[in-house]
Amino acid sequence: MTLAAGVAAATLAFASPRPAFAQTTDSWQNLFDGKTLTGWKRLAGTADYKVENGAIVGTTVMNSGNTFLVTEKEYGDFALELDLMIESPVSNSGVQTRSHFDTPEHKGVVFGRQLEIDPSERSWSGGVYDEARRQWLYPLDLHPAAKTAFKVGQYNHLRVECIGNEMKTWVNNIPVAYVVDPVDPKGFIGLQVHGITTKEQEGKKVYFKNIKIKTTNLKPSAFPADIYVVNFVPNYLTAYEQQHGWKLLFDGKSAQGWRSAKGPTFPAKGWQVTEGTMTVQPSAGKEAANGGDIITNAQYKAFDLSFEFKLTPGANSGVKYFVTLSEKTEGSAIGLEYQVLDDALHPDAKLGRDGDRTIASLYDLKTSLKNPRFIHHIGEWNVGRVVVYPDNRVEHYLNGLKVLEYTRGSKEYLDLVAQSKYHVWPNFGMAPQGHILLQDHGNEVSFRSIKIKQL
Repeated sequence: MTLAAGVAAATLAFASPRPAFAQTTDSWQNLFDGKTLTGWKRLAGTADYKVENGAIVGTTVMNSGNTFLVTEKEYGDFALELDLMIESPVSNSGVQTRSHFDTPEHKGVVFGRQLEIDPSERSWSGGVYDEARRQWLYPLDLHPAAKTAFKVGQYNHLRVECIGNEMKTWVNNIPVAYVVDPVDPKGFIGLQVHGITTKEQEGKKVYFKNIKIKTTNLKPSAFPADIYVVNFVPNYLTAYEQQHGWKLLFDGKSAQGWRSAKGPTFPAKGWQVTEGTMTVQPSAGKEAANGGDIITNAQYKAFDLSFEFKLTPGANSGVKYFVTLSEKTEGSAIGLEYQVLDDALHPDAKLGRDGDRTIASLYDLKTSLKNPRFIHHIGEWNVGRVVVYPDNRVEHYLNGLKVLEYTRGSKEYLDLVAQSKYHVWPNFGMAPQGHILLQDHGNEVSFRSIKIKQL
């Protein structure tokens, strides 16, 4: 997905007249006539596109950056279907939606949301990647059951719906990804040939055919239950999320549903609810010394918890779960903790064992196997997620990537506790239910879009 540095932004337009594409009675319109590249143009890289046997064939070219054959027309709301075949797993491809080219912020590059085609062992085909901008929005760690939908060496049927802020994808009629994103209400559609740098990748082909679009009489297609939605509209639940049991723990306007970990009411100072965020105020890094930790009024057993957090430089905080308030402590309340930390500047990142106090780790117990590409910059929003299953399995995610898993009560877990600061508390982390906690560690950290689904 990364564009090679210095790639020329030459644009090759195919200058034949636009045809009157056939439109069927069900409002579908062909975007490709099966014979010519009329209505399309090449952008960004130097890969080759030709029409062969009723298909658009894109061929990789050595040392080219990502290349795109894009529609001359822009589209807003639409349903798009096409068939795609990639002949080799050594390169990848994708289909751009509502995308753009060559703006002051993105000189010479195509950028926008892409239905990813990933034939590697990772198998994230059908996921959503934000080309040349925010990178992965919906990796298939969020929907592993869909990883087997795409087949290398044969045609695969792809479907994309972009209606309002919602984008859904299908591969071979299997629902894959669901993203809610207010960015880009319209843009062009594009067919990607990925940039390559090795002989093994040279001359590999991607085939596109039966490309059609529908822009009228649109009705969102149903998705099955229990597919996680990546929702970038702050403090908002879609009808699908509400239907399948998600609840907001923060309404974006008030502290309703929250209270101090040390009292029955919300702290009178130290926390601020403003502009759709819940922010802990700085107090020179002193743990629970200003407003103190806050907890949900309700307690939870098995659940899927999602939240966004934004760090300031050098900040430390955490999201704790199975908090019972039964342990005696002068500082922060005790519980299993999803670590929220500036790894580069806060000294906690170098403490503990093997990095088990770094971002998204199970604090002081288990290190998150994070990828630097999935850690957003300080001052940007990150999406954290904790899933606790009824059988006590637990998963941590960071920006859609699963970074660790463990099972409460297992030998591995008990051994980790025995080596940690928590060994002094009997049955640590084993409560059948507990509060969700946002930590006051004396640094400014903001939270929003806190939502939960009980499992």
